Amino acid sequence: MDSLINAAGRALAAGDPLSALKLVALREDPPALALRGIAMAQLGDLPRAKALLQRAVKAFGANEPLSRARCVVAEAEVALATRDLGWPVQALEAARRVLHDHADHLNASHARYLQIRRLLLIGQLDEAQALLAELDPAPLAPALRAVHELLTAGIALRQVQAHKARAALVRAALAAQQAGIAALSAEIEHAGQILEAPAARLSRGDQAQPVKLEQVQALFASSTLVVDACRYSVRGAGMTLALATRPVLFSLLQMLAQAWPEDVSREALIAKAFRLKLSDESHRARLRVEIGRLRSALQPLARIVATARGFALVAADVALLTLPVEDKHAALLALLADGEAWSSSALALALGSSQRQVQRALESLATTDRVQSFGVGRARRWTTPPVPGFATILLLPMSLGNG
Repeated sequence: MDSLINAAGRALAAGDPLSALKLVALREDPPALALRGIAMAQLGDLPRAKALLQRAVKAFGANEPLSRARCVVAEAEVALATRDLGWPVQALEAARRVLHDHADHLNASHARYLQIRRLLLIGQLDEAQALLAELDPAPLAPALRAVHELLTAGIALRQVQAHKARAALVRAALAAQQAGIAALSAEIEHAGQILEAPAARLSRGDQAQPVKLEQVQALFASSTLVVDACRYSVRGAGMTLALATRPVLFSLLQMLAQAWPEDVSREALIAKAFRLKLSDESHRARLRVEIGRLRSALQPLARIVATARGFALVAADVALLTLPVEDKHAALLALLADGEAWSSSALALALGSSQRQVQRALESLATTDRVQSFGVGRARRWTTPPVPGFATILLLPMSLGNG
């Protein structure tokens, strides 16, 4: 490996893509193509980066498996940055194994972190947490230690563990300072801002106020019955009841929680939950059936009693959590906020809407990057990007030219 390649690699590791490009911009050999691809990714030109990395993979050939594996890892990070979640994960895992077998532990760890990031993006928290627990960040370079702590914070944020997320971000900031990479420090600062931003709107009777994630965490730990319209669930007494697949029940419960401790009329409940006007006894009968199902589901968290004009929720204390801002797609965003990857058909079922209506709403939200999808056809899934962004740290080591 020549001195220019070596110097360009050091510049990229330090987060200085412009200096790296000055050294290899006119070269077409495989190591230079790979380094140019990484530099373009760090500069934000992801399509160009992808093309260069693909050329590098082909140019290295089968006789240089280690160099090819490093390029595949870099290509995977570009795919994640562009939310190409359908990118072949088997290729990344194969590259990670090659790196591990060749004792390139730095890039093998980086590949694993990319796998974890993808799992977070599609809402597979348990798998992401299990893989993260297998990694020891202590012997890693400062940049990767910062990424490890960012992932820890991302998982904690999704699990409404604000204190754990804050501690992880403190460790991440220290590691980023040691790495001296400005983009990484900026990402950590952005993640910290999420902790200070309103996470939801809390309503108790006639009172409503925005609340931060730490306040939501404290509320979940209290004895209050929490009707969570952000995740379509209800919490209380250390229990969580998911109602995302039972939209009628949740709609009734949300109205009762919003009116608590007062009751809600039968007419209002039928209009909201069934989208009908109370016109005959069949509507009343249907309401009684659904209220009976809701009573059964809520045991032993709360009771529902009949009143002269309707029904009321009975509990010592009730709080309603909704999205922090009003939005015509709020119900759709609330479902996606659980971090899972949803199909449009499942969203339509939960919302009580037609699949085509949901698809149009998703396409509208996607144009402003508020939702993202992966897969095609029936395998297409939709998610929101709740996890903090990560600095593009494409770690191609100095020994790029050695196969």
